[in-house]
Amino acid sequence: MSVGDRSVPKRDRPVESVSWRTVVIASSAKLDYQMGYLMVRREAVTKIHLSEISVLMIESTAVSLTAALLSELTKKKIKVIFCDEKRNPSAELLPYYGSHDTSLKVRRQIEWNADSKTAAWTEIVTDKIRKQAEVLADFHKGESGLLREYLKEIEYGDATNREGHAAKVYFNALFGKDFSRSAETVTNAMLNYGYSILLSAFNREIAANGYLTQLGLFHSNMFNPFNLASDFMEPFRVLVDRKVYRMDRQVFEHEQKMELVDLLNQEVGINGRRETVNNAIKIYCRSIFDAIEDGDVSLIRFYQNEL
Repeated sequence: MSVGDRSVPKRDRPVESVSWRTVVIASSAKLDYQMGYLMVRREAVTKIHLSEISVLMIESTAVSLTAALLSELTKKKIKVIFCDEKRNPSAELLPYYGSHDTSLKVRRQIEWNADSKTAAWTEIVTDKIRKQAEVLADFHKGESGLLREYLKEIEYGDATNREGHAAKVYFNALFGKDFSRSAETVTNAMLNYGYSILLSAFNREIAANGYLTQLGLFHSNMFNPFNLASDFMEPFRVLVDRKVYRMDRQVFEHEQKMELVDLLNQEVGINGRRETVNNAIKIYCRSIFDAIEDGDVSLIRFYQNEL
């Protein structure tokens, strides 16, 4: 099947977001633009209106696209993810100007107050460890108590690196004492794939709001073009971890990859209501921008697995 449509039923779509489909092109096809529609041409032609598309994932290298289509996708702020010959995400499409006032936003971002950035990072790290503790508790892992102790020990800016200590305990508790994030295993391939999908979603929102993905709060690797997205996405990583833990980790093929892509359509609680992860990312990113601009971390809106 050339077009995989990972979508939310219409009745459940959030009112804040018109686009809701995650479209996966999994085999040879020609894609072009015509009168507001993505045209997927094979033996038969499939039409999907661009207003309905949130993410377009080109999983096969046997796909051709027109420049006109890429231009329209960029204008509509549709995230486009390209995969390599192994069908793993390898690149994405980001606009130069995601907002009409991008130049102003970038100047502000460069001048963000150091205390506001550090305070926001402290809140993000705290929520990440809290959610990791919840994952371990839900899967009846005794180490959840240790992570809750780490929560009590977090200092401003996570000066004592509770995040790093928590990560080691967390992954060993979840996937075994011998597990290492640097090993080439099916489990790590699954985790990396899921994280890359999340990273792309965060890159889209950061760019759409007019900010640079390169300038992070904590992450500052000169070789990482997505430092800010790497910061923002931290509490969302556990959604991938939960999914991977429940999956059969003996094989990682197309079916398993589509399960991870579908995470963006999973529902979580945020602002007192249910939203898709895709929409929760939008709300969360905007709240962090507001929090940093206003110097008030209470404005940050974190998601919950339950309302």
